[in-house]
Parts: sequence; structure tokens; C-alpha cells
Amino acid sequence: MSAGNLPARVGLQLPAWVERGIDRERAYSSDADKVALAIALAGRNVEEATGGPFGAALFGPDDRVVAAGVNVVLPQSTSLAHAENMAYMLAQQALGRPRINLDDQGRPCGPYTLATSAQPCCQCYGATVWAGIDRLLIGASADDVHELTEFDEGPLPADWPGELARRGIEVVRDIARDQAREVFVAYARAGGRRY
Repeated sequence: MSAGNLPARVGLQLPAWVERGIDRERAYSSDADKVALAIALAGRNVEEATGGPFGAALFGPDDRVVAAGVNVVLPQSTSLAHAENMAYMLAQQALGRPRINLDDQGRPCGPYTLATSAQPCCQCYGATVWAGIDRLLIGASADDVHELTEFDEGPLPADWPGELARRGIEVVRDIARDQAREVFVAYARAGGRRY
């Protein structure tokens, strides 16, 4: 890059299979259904070798998918391309607003729910504070991630669920935790890289 020619645009992209793998007409009515989709995305990302073992899906008030994300840190050459961040950014673009659960006049319009295959890292926790969701559903714990992989999930407040609750975000953990853990096991067996 020559002097004076700084990058002025960011372009991130999910693997093509993500869009093809989601039924946008389906209502994922239960928390278990929502997290199962996030875990399936994470597993497929490992199988396809298109990124790290993390998946997320954002659901609207009608329980339909607004956006989905998988970890594409290495393929997209940016540490910000975590599954949760990808889902948040894509949902914000699709809805045309920076705060997902507030309409154009700033009125609540949720509930919006993020389901994630694993507890958000410190980066995704921070994004969750500002993204504008009402509920956070989690499969595997950070302890699971640390036990089964070499990922560093970073520091979180001691009472991070309480901090989110004080901001109006309900947290439900350990949904299909065993299935979520299996994705990390498969990732390690495949010789997983740090994404």
C-alpha cells in the first residue's frame, strides 16, 4: 500500500452455504430450536472448513431468522468476524438501524433474540451490550471453550449475566450444551486452527 492510499471500505462475507442452509420462513419457536440452529451453523462451519467452531442466529419477534453468522476470522482476515458480530452487523443492515430492537422513532420493537453456540467472548459481549437485543441464548460455556480448544475468550465482568440483565437482556445458558461441546471436539479432531 502506498502512502496516502488508506483503505476506506470494509467488506465481510459469510460462506455461501449459510444462506442456503437457513429456512427463513420457519418459526423457531423454542429456545432449544434457536440454539440448535446456532450449533448446526457452527458444526457446518467446521465441516466445510470455512471458519472457526462458532455459530449464531438472530431471531425477530416472529421467531424467524433475521440474520445468521459464523466465525470467519481467518478467511476474512479480521479479528472482528466472530459469529455474533457477523449476525449483529447483518441484522442491523437488513433492518436499516444500528439498534436492532428500537424502531426508527426509538421505540422498542422486539423482542429480538440472539442464539449462539457458545458463550460470547469479551469482544462479542461488548457488541451484545450495544447491538439491541432482548434475549441471549447460549449453548456451550466459556469453560467448555477453554477446556476443549486453545481459544482465549478474554476477560468478562465477574457478573456478566447480571450486567446484561441490568441492561434489559435476559440470558439463558447451557441450552443443548453437550451438542455444542461436540462441535469443539470435532474441531479439535480436524486439527483446528485458532480463529
